[in-house]
Amino acid sequence: MQNFGEAKYLIHAQIQANGVVEKPDVVGAIFGQTEGLIGENSDLRELQNGGRVGRIRVSINSEDGRSRGKVLIPSSLNKVETAVLAASLETIDRIGPCKAEINVTDVEDIRESKRDKIVDRAKEILSDMFSEEDLDNKEIAKTVKRSFGETGITKYKGLSSGPNVGSSDAILLVEGRSDVLNLLDYGVKNAIAIEGTDLPKQMEEISQNKTVTAFLDGDRGGDLILKEIAQRAEIDYVARAPEGKQVEELDHEEIMKALRNKEPMEDAITRERERKKEKENDRDKEVTKKKNSEHESQGDQSNENTTRSKLLRKAKKGFNKVKSTKESEENKKLKRKIEKSSSKTEDQINLSDRSYLDILDSLEGTLKAKLLNKEDEEVTEVAVRELANSLKKVGENVETVIFDGVVTQRLLDISQEKRINRVLGIKLGDVVKKPTKVEVITKEEI
Repeated sequence: MQNFGEAKYLIHAQIQANGVVEKPDVVGAIFGQTEGLIGENSDLRELQNGGRVGRIRVSINSEDGRSRGKVLIPSSLNKVETAVLAASLETIDRIGPCKAEINVTDVEDIRESKRDKIVDRAKEILSDMFSEEDLDNKEIAKTVKRSFGETGITKYKGLSSGPNVGSSDAILLVEGRSDVLNLLDYGVKNAIAIEGTDLPKQMEEISQNKTVTAFLDGDRGGDLILKEIAQRAEIDYVARAPEGKQVEELDHEEIMKALRNKEPMEDAITRERERKKEKENDRDKEVTKKKNSEHESQGDQSNENTTRSKLLRKAKKGFNKVKSTKESEENKKLKRKIEKSSSKTEDQINLSDRSYLDILDSLEGTLKAKLLNKEDEEVTEVAVRELANSLKKVGENVETVIFDGVVTQRLLDISQEKRINRVLGIKLGDVVKKPTKVEVITKEEI
């Protein structure tokens, strides 16, 4: 690379003259015919004297009475000023006594060339400084590229993404920008980030026109995102990082394996639900085992207290005989009245909850929702991902919403707006503010 000092840009131009001309003729024509053309502040001599334009370099050859050559002009001006200077060269129509033509062929960013050279040299230095066990070639390239911001990460509809998301028919949906960055390091250029657990509205639109694979972390965060996107976007496949790992931590082999093992969205939801039930069963067994252990340890103490308990019961029996018959009868009547009232209320509550629970059980695993009227009669059935839009269109006859999914803040806000009294789901999501006029019931609570 030639040394052009502190120049940012390098103007490349081609010369053609209908006669024999030499270097001084070309330089003179450039200074003479651009003088005063683009203003006093842009005068070429003044710019050169101030160090903002470098020395003009000319190479020219004459053959058969015609001259051809190249001109290089280093520039420390900004992009606009450099472009104006380059354009002014094309106004030159004579060099010396001959008719001539100058065409600008390129304006090179010298800093870009320097950066490429630095990156290549940095790779060599890193290779020399670290052993092969510390860094492999790909890791070296990744480290250097990231230090210079050479990641290729772009924006698509306001979301961080790889450069091929817009043109690709199939995309990967990931959680964050760092996931996109890691995938780019290994050549995967069609990933887009939702930037958190709350699905952006533009992602709903994107998912309608492309084949979408959700590539999620193998932790609880990935589980929550899976439930969210199942309700609000049209996801075709799901791929998961190994359990306990995040997408941003995976190497090339782990990424490719996870993508090869992707499964349809419905299968992923079913498998996730089965896995959750297994964990709950294991947890219940552990609790039961702990309780049994506690009961065994208390057995000896219970035996020691048996004699004392018998004596206390005899004492109480004698004391109860002293009570008046009238007081005893009144207490019995009051007790029967309370028990009768409590039993009736409990039966009513259980009957109502059981009815909703039966509907919720029938919906589990279907990713569907049912809308009920005031008489608990079914008005319509819709897919969970279309639930929010369907609620916006319903009339005043919908009283209850029961669906196979997570109750979200957005869903509750729409329900309050539509004066829906009751919402039932599998689980309560990240709800900041519960509407006062909407009753929220989940399967866990029932």
